[in-house]
Amino acid sequence: MAPLKGVTDHIFRNTFSRHFQGIDLAIAPFVASINGRKIHRKYINDLLPENNKEMPVIPQILSNSAKGFILLANRFYDLGYQTVNWNLGCPYPMNPEKNRAAWLLPHVDRIQEFLEKVVPSLKGRISIKARLGLRDNQEFGRLIPVLNGFPIDEVILHPRTGLQRYDGKPDLQAFEECISGMKHPVVYNGDIRTIADYQMLAVRFPTIERWMIGRWLLVDPFLPHAIKNGKRVGRNRAEKMKMFHDDLFEQYRDILNGPKHLLDRMKGLWQFFQFAFQDCRPGMEIIRQTQHPDQYKGVVDHFFQTHALCVTD
Repeated sequence: MAPLKGVTDHIFRNTFSRHFQGIDLAIAPFVASINGRKIHRKYINDLLPENNKEMPVIPQILSNSAKGFILLANRFYDLGYQTVNWNLGCPYPMNPEKNRAAWLLPHVDRIQEFLEKVVPSLKGRISIKARLGLRDNQEFGRLIPVLNGFPIDEVILHPRTGLQRYDGKPDLQAFEECISGMKHPVVYNGDIRTIADYQMLAVRFPTIERWMIGRWLLVDPFLPHAIKNGKRVGRNRAEKMKMFHDDLFEQYRDILNGPKHLLDRMKGLWQFFQFAFQDCRPGMEIIRQTQHPDQYKGVVDHFFQTHALCVTD
């Protein structure tokens, strides 16, 4: 399971694992490092072991500070995690002048200096999640000789640039060139929407053994199980999706502060859920206009009763 900030938190991950099969592991949404401060439990609440009993998870850290990364990573190792993931892939310009995530990719020297300081000081293993580059799809390729010099657990690579975000097509040729030079295991991430997508990629990249799915898990949560078994769940799919939705709703109602936060969270999930249904624009407009949790629940119940799921292969 790919990390989606504001979506795939521990409530979502645990609830998903209760309703659907096929996901072996999640990379958590990033936690930003803090320089020279004590890390309070509240700051890393999403990754406390007691909140992650139903789905294995790897913490992800957003940082360009070796000191801050070491402090936070070692806190995670002390909690029992074996691996942490360094975010070199987030495409959104969160203070781009700080050169973090994908905005650090053009700076090979900074990445090498960071790893030289960090790797010897870690109590456990490190993996990396990255893109082909920020502006140039050759930037990651120039980074490969540096990465090959460090004991990195695996590299999760999305075959787009940061400035592309999720637009355009993945550059599979550039991805192929990258993995040919990598010494570390590579995980493919990007636009796996159907069994056919996975099968095409698996044939083209026979050395890839691990696959990451992000946004499309919310559209088709049956997809991971279908990929593993070569066939998809055919019966009661809408009913199962509604049970998942209702479980999420109740979980978030218990922890979020007030009806507005609850509705904001659930409506945010519908940005993805809506693509699972046929001809749903009018129904979605009614969901967006709800102002109270009970009203929202009634509208969504009616939506599931009156809208058919799209058929995917």
